[in-house]
Amino acid sequence: MATYDYKKGKERIETILDNDLVVIEQNELPNDESFTFSNGYYSWITGVFVDIRDSSALFADEDKEKVSKIIRSFTSEVIEILREDNNLREIGIRGDCVYAIYTTPSKDDIYEVANKTFYINTYMKMLNKLLSERSLPKIMAGIGMSSAKELVVKAGRKGVGINNKVWIGKAVTRASNFSAIGNKNGNSPLVFSECSYHNFIEKLGKINSEKNPQNWFTYHSDEGDGAYYTADITDGTFSNWINNGMED
Repeated sequence: MATYDYKKGKERIETILDNDLVVIEQNELPNDESFTFSNGYYSWITGVFVDIRDSSALFADEDKEKVSKIIRSFTSEVIEILREDNNLREIGIRGDCVYAIYTTPSKDDIYEVANKTFYINTYMKMLNKLLSERSLPKIMAGIGMSSAKELVVKAGRKGVGINNKVWIGKAVTRASNFSAIGNKNGNSPLVFSECSYHNFIEKLGKINSEKNPQNWFTYHSDEGDGAYYTADITDGTFSNWINNGMED
């Protein structure tokens, strides 16, 4: 193993600690090209995390072909739903969880992200129907979404191509934590931060003016990550297609 040059390491750390960080505050988060190791952006973002329930038991199944088919089916289409958006700033897989982070400078942007969660919730019903038809075990997922103004910085090792954005604030952390409580302990699968809910509910109400969508949500008081709302909302057209046999 190559020996770590701790003296040069000390120089690099001192450079980081002694340099000024330029924080640029703007509603929209720019693309990766705008980030350097000496700047950061304070912008409105929304995170979505989709986390499989009881994945430890699934991964422990000795039929690895079966497990791989289930995981690939889950990740493939969740990623497909999340990735189609010009506001997307990061997407990936963490273990049994698919996540995406968007710049959301307007209420309409936050609504569009919420709409993706409705599609994912509907997709899980389609996936489970297809799994059942093949005598494969069904899976459940928690879908967490959170919005906030957050500091985003580029971190890693300068000059070696190993770097990534770090999200400093509440949106990403809370979205991840909320996904862990969806479809668990009696909760509905969709879990929204209070900030997300208040930014998309007006538009959801206008689109569904005859249905009073506020009644679709259950309010939960702050349990450590802020107050949140749970729901089990699906896309109507997609859901009807599933219920009618998924024929062309």
